[in-house]
Amino acid sequence: MSLNLTHIIDQVGKDKGIDKAILIDALESAMLKAAEKRFGQNKVIEAHYQEEAGEIELFLFKTVVEEAQDPDTEISLEEAKELDPEVALGDSLGVKLNQKEFGRIDAQTAKQIIIQKVREAERNIVFSEYSSKKGEIITGIVQRFEKGDIIVDLGRAEAVLPKKEQVRREGYRQGERLRGIVLDVKAEAKGPQVVMSRTHPGFLIKLFQMEVPEVYEGIVEIKGAAREPGDRAKIAVVSHNNDVDPVGACVGVKGSRVQAVVQELKGEKIDIVHWSDDSAIFVKNTLSPAQIARVIMDESEHAMEVIVPDDQLSLAIGKKGQNVRLAAKLTGWKIDIRTETDTKGAKEAFSPEEALRKEVEAAGAREDQERAESVKAVGDFLNISPEVALSLVRGGYDTTARVLRLNREELRKVEGLNDESIELVLDSIKEHTGR
Repeated sequence: MSLNLTHIIDQVGKDKGIDKAILIDALESAMLKAAEKRFGQNKVIEAHYQEEAGEIELFLFKTVVEEAQDPDTEISLEEAKELDPEVALGDSLGVKLNQKEFGRIDAQTAKQIIIQKVREAERNIVFSEYSSKKGEIITGIVQRFEKGDIIVDLGRAEAVLPKKEQVRREGYRQGERLRGIVLDVKAEAKGPQVVMSRTHPGFLIKLFQMEVPEVYEGIVEIKGAAREPGDRAKIAVVSHNNDVDPVGACVGVKGSRVQAVVQELKGEKIDIVHWSDDSAIFVKNTLSPAQIARVIMDESEHAMEVIVPDDQLSLAIGKKGQNVRLAAKLTGWKIDIRTETDTKGAKEAFSPEEALRKEVEAAGAREDQERAESVKAVGDFLNISPEVALSLVRGGYDTTARVLRLNREELRKVEGLNDESIELVLDSIKEHTGR
């Protein structure tokens, strides 16, 4: 043990970011375990780091007696006086052990304990670091895919982007850069697991904080956000400075700021609306761009009837009820929409669910056209028959990005595909991806 440990402790602490005290504790524990294994666990042994000498000293404590009967646990008063002249009968005296007696197996035992302690310290550091980053944006590299989840390399740790936290229309390749918000940090046996999300409304808010200085500085505040990830989102903003327009600040010159966020979200449309502490005005703002005739509030039910001109109904409801659905999420109010004609007549109310049904019925032809386009795109890309392409589209694999991530197990779950069709699709995927 002539090796000076001080430099090693300082260097490892700097490289690993581990506190010096933790490394010293690891060394002391390792040497103590090795000593107990060598000299016996029934002995009272202590390990102490001697910083001046840069070594771990081991002491075997023995009880001072008149005449020693057990040399392992007792020391005679005469012999003890040679080590410490002030010692008295009944005292516990530490006798320094000769570490040269340690063999290769003892050294290996100590090494394993040190490695384990250092790994535990690293895990604790990573867990603490990312726990403090909950709700913040992190960036990593797509490492691999596991059962639909994406494993992301963060450098010192790995993160997982679960399938349910992925945007449906997005596709990623191995080695590609990926950003997301830290949703949770779990302490697993193999190390801390960071859970990311790209669908959480907080991700949208943090992106605006990064792109809009006024938001970062608190001049403009984002009061809330609602998303249908990959399709559309709404955020409500308010300015704490009368000279700053909150919507204009978030949009930026020629839409530069909002477009940077849209680009990160792969084309997700974003509506930026003025927040108001007047709930009726706030609801009207969130239903933009539709024009609102009047609003009838029911405080007891926390609901609003929104009356719109006849030609504004479709705009207020939005495609498949999306506009009114997002408005309800953002405001927290139940919103029923009806036209001025309905108000004068049967007083038929349109809840978000009813609005969705009406919109779907009206858009049936448009959906058929969109499906046909998806079938053609997938079929042409994979060079497969329209029948096989239709089965894939019906199974939810309506884009080339989604198709390229399919594996054999997932294909077997797609209705309408036989073994021959599955092999054709897999061969085509292999041609495009090389896997």
